[in-house]
Amino acid sequence: MDFSKRLLDWYETEKRDLPWRHTKDPYVIWLSEIILQQTQVKQGLPYFQKFIKRFPTVHNLAKAEEDEVMKLWQGLGYYSRARNLHFTAKYVSETLKGKFPDNFKELKILKGIGDYTAAAIASFAFDEPVAVVDGNVQRVVSRFLGIHTPINSPEGVKEFKTKAQQLMDVSQPAAYNQAVMEFGALHCRPKSPKCMFCVFQQDCAAYQLGKVEELPVKLKKTVVKKRYFNYLIFKDQDNLTLVQKRSGAGIWKGLYQFPLLESEEPLETPSSEDIKTLLDTGDFHIDRIEKLNDTPVVHLLSHRKIMATFIQVSAGDSLSRLKLTKGIETYNLKELQKLPVPVLIQNFIESEFSLA
Repeated sequence: MDFSKRLLDWYETEKRDLPWRHTKDPYVIWLSEIILQQTQVKQGLPYFQKFIKRFPTVHNLAKAEEDEVMKLWQGLGYYSRARNLHFTAKYVSETLKGKFPDNFKELKILKGIGDYTAAAIASFAFDEPVAVVDGNVQRVVSRFLGIHTPINSPEGVKEFKTKAQQLMDVSQPAAYNQAVMEFGALHCRPKSPKCMFCVFQQDCAAYQLGKVEELPVKLKKTVVKKRYFNYLIFKDQDNLTLVQKRSGAGIWKGLYQFPLLESEEPLETPSSEDIKTLLDTGDFHIDRIEKLNDTPVVHLLSHRKIMATFIQVSAGDSLSRLKLTKGIETYNLKELQKLPVPVLIQNFIESEFSLA
């Protein structure tokens, strides 16, 4: 049974018309692949269209300010992808004179590009016969061959790379790689796969053995931990508030937030002294402190559950007179819409903007 021929025949009639499938431009392909990492096409497509319109070339993206890139990315999550995207654009534009490497090995050197993305760019843009291996591909290969090795184990990673390479049509690497990913996304789905209408039904090990729902096997995820974020929403008579840019190696690096008190347990309304300690200032009058939500807003991340409380701090003095440290700055409330912020905070701004 010719796996690749049946797959390519299916792809020819069932594939979606997506903009990055009409080009060999490595910049366009790279941009689409970075956006689509851990993101479904229906969610990523509008972001791709925004980015390609604003930054039609790698040089345009390289010249952009990081805050603008982060603002356009806002809502996609995994913000390190956006920072790496910008870093690599500058490297390709300035060091490589706008020319992307034309092979898998050299593409992997670029920041933010791993095996999967390098294989995608190398095959789609340069027709290098190297198989892509993402979640869709792992699912198709696992079910078709009846592989029970966990896909996220060291042994599984190696095995699925080998099997995927063996199955691919090396004479049509771009079409084959697109086809196998599309088949996993549209037909051999995680839930409710279309087995009754599958071109591989008679040869699929999982279907013949009644194990479609069991495959692929995946090791259990890390236990999700709760983190309590208590955001302080300052407001004075001049309609100013306080905002700081997140730094360090934690989540949401490079995005803006309100001053934060983080705790391991739910926090009672902070005192004036707690707030002054956070701001590292003593000469500051506070009129009122009140929680804006009694029940924490739950925001789920891959390994974290953020429990967010928003606390309004009405200042008796003008915030502009404070000598601020720790990267905290004053902003007019209306300026917040221009800043790249986590979706959690964006949702708050949109729902509570009447406070301004």
